[in-house]
Amino acid sequence: MQHPMIKTFKYTLPFLLVLAVAFSSCRKEHKIDDNPSLKLEFSMDSIIFDTVFTTVGSITRYLKVYNRHDNALNISTIRLLGGTSSNYRINIDGTPGIEENDVTIAGNDSLFLFVRVTIDPGNQNLPFVVSDELLFITNGNQQSVVLAAWGQDAHYIIADKTIGSLKYKIVAAEDSAVTWPADKPYLVYGYAVVDSTGSLAIEAGAKIHFHNQSGLWVYKGGSLKVMGSMEDPVVFQQDRLEPYFRNLPGQWDRIWLNEGSIDNEINYAVIRNGFIGLQAETLQEPMGNQLLLTNTIIENMSGIGILGRYYAITGINNVVTNCGQLGILLQGGAYDFRQCTFANYFRDGIRQDPNLAMTNYYVDPNDVLYIYNMDAYFGNSIIYGDKTEELLLDSEEEGSFNYSFDHCLLKTELNISNEDIFPGCIKNQDPIFVDADKNNMALDTLSPGIDLGSINVINSSPYPSIVDKDILGISRISSPDMGAYEYIYE
Repeated sequence: MQHPMIKTFKYTLPFLLVLAVAFSSCRKEHKIDDNPSLKLEFSMDSIIFDTVFTTVGSITRYLKVYNRHDNALNISTIRLLGGTSSNYRINIDGTPGIEENDVTIAGNDSLFLFVRVTIDPGNQNLPFVVSDELLFITNGNQQSVVLAAWGQDAHYIIADKTIGSLKYKIVAAEDSAVTWPADKPYLVYGYAVVDSTGSLAIEAGAKIHFHNQSGLWVYKGGSLKVMGSMEDPVVFQQDRLEPYFRNLPGQWDRIWLNEGSIDNEINYAVIRNGFIGLQAETLQEPMGNQLLLTNTIIENMSGIGILGRYYAITGINNVVTNCGQLGILLQGGAYDFRQCTFANYFRDGIRQDPNLAMTNYYVDPNDVLYIYNMDAYFGNSIIYGDKTEELLLDSEEEGSFNYSFDHCLLKTELNISNEDIFPGCIKNQDPIFVDADKNNMALDTLSPGIDLGSINVINSSPYPSIVDKDILGISRISSPDMGAYEYIYE
């Protein structure tokens, strides 16, 4: 007969072994790995609070944080970068706040993090997008998740489709005519697309704000009518309106026009602080398209003010100023610019390219060469800047390359003595703008461009009723100046 203690031991030993294994496994599972190469994963890289707020409100979203590694990870810090001034609060264990410390996630496990935002849409001091970032610090690694909520009452155009990396929303479908009134601002998040045979009209006074990498795309066959006025221009700009962002280039992408059978028209617009102001490009073949661009200011582009590629543009009373690459790039097509001021004194970086470049070819990203015919006319215009050479003319023999500058003020080292190409032109004389640093390109008292324009430039225009007044509505019939602004004698 066995001793009772021996019998008990026989039954207890397996149980103790199981406990030991379980305890060992548990300890291994919760062993915190401090390897600095290990990172977290997130259910999304940004949290968008896309509800349009109509009253003071709070909305909660959640983020799932994953530890895909075998051992536990300690997140030393989870913090809102906006701190106590942030509109957001985070919640992991039931208490909302702005920071959590020493949060452990077991190996191959996850946790839910809740984010809450409170917005008063009547507060016009808020930007259109109230943003912040969630910072995670794990073993010295910093990772972040972007937070974005709409801060004001506006029309929100939110991308709901993708082509590759391009996110977009169709705002004017095929065979539809859409009008954007000026009742409240528009915020475009992604690309607003006018589809083939669709049309978009934008009324005077409308304010269009683009988020980072967003823009307006009029696809081939579509049309755009921007119907601003001198008193109420249509403004295209960024969605951040705080003082730091007010004149910062490169905050959104571009307005992109493709070929169509109905002319695009832009009158009295201000386009500022993007990458490319206007890109007018024929993708396949012309469809009788033309852009009529009048009384428009394009300023503070990080790339190009106007990019024309095998397109037809008529431009009157336009000002293109302070672009990081080129003010105007024309690559084949038909162009007629009268009474325009193209002035480049870019201050936010080093500009390598001339203000105006014209070619009769285009080389695509795959180094494929496309040759187009080029016809370009500039009348009573100013093409100037702070580089020694602000004019580049380059062509391939296979295509035609015709151009003329009629009574223009140019910054160039080119020989302009040929009266057939440069009639009435002067060069390398400072236009003496009122304040080029503040993008005020009106002519000052001693400007050499005063009274040196030609009345024939006005009379020969296909739009004499537009070109006979300057961008401010001042008559220039008696003795036109060069550029978009007519000098007023006191």
